[in-house]
Amino acid sequence: MPSLKELRNRIASVKATQKITKAMQMVAAAKLRRAQTAAEAARPYATRMEAVLANLATALAGREGGPPLMVGTGKDQVHLLVVCTAERGLCGAFNSSIVRLARERINRLLADGKQVKILCVGRKGYDQLKRLYAPLIIDVIEFRGVRQLNFEHAEKAAGKILALFAEGAFDVATLFFSRYRSVISQIPTAQQIIPATVPAETPSQEAALGGAVYEYELDEAEILTELLPLNITVQIFKALLENAASEQGARMSAMDNATRNAGDMIDRLTMKYNRSRQAMITKELIEIISGAEAL
Repeated sequence: MPSLKELRNRIASVKATQKITKAMQMVAAAKLRRAQTAAEAARPYATRMEAVLANLATALAGREGGPPLMVGTGKDQVHLLVVCTAERGLCGAFNSSIVRLARERINRLLADGKQVKILCVGRKGYDQLKRLYAPLIIDVIEFRGVRQLNFEHAEKAAGKILALFAEGAFDVATLFFSRYRSVISQIPTAQQIIPATVPAETPSQEAALGGAVYEYELDEAEILTELLPLNITVQIFKALLENAASEQGARMSAMDNATRNAGDMIDRLTMKYNRSRQAMITKELIEIISGAEAL
């Protein structure tokens, strides 16, 4: 049974930990508002970009010799997995859920006889994936020390991916990130970015456009040649912003749970300390009374 001094030290240690987790929760809550605003502001732009690509792809339907970023290489053998995670931990299962989704895709592709290459964006994803798939990791892009993600950070990752595609290093590229829904809900997402996936326009979208017909001064193929690399950068930037909001939401939730658990542990240790102290006092009183009666 621990002594009273050991119990006091443990209570003081847990209280200090509780102060840290509470402070981290407050910091995450302050950062979450800005990150959530940025993520929500990027969604309409990325959605409209996809709509423009869908319109251009429809105009090119039936033609030959489309842009490689749109039609691909014609093969499906080499897959590049771009795994975007955080640079720090202490955010619950945020990083692990993204890595788990990527790991499932890796195992499925390897089982099908495909070749897999991994590009890690963020240190935590690299730390987890290197345990099993170190030979498959071709590069790591870290944003350590970056206080706020900007478009130039997405351009760095997109430039690396486009350079690899130009070299013929892969056939299909898939982006892994976590889409922010709420503080307690982040959705691990896999999005194919090369070849570009163009969603079909729904009737509601056509109605919103008022049945407008787009006319392009340049040829559609020329426009796509310029627009497709930009779209990859935009989708990566959106993924980074979604990750930033999801990370802060997950950290806020995790630190709230840690603070509550620390409070429960303090209550249990305090009760144990009081009972031990009461038992010692009772024992001393019994010894004093027994000694007095013996005299």
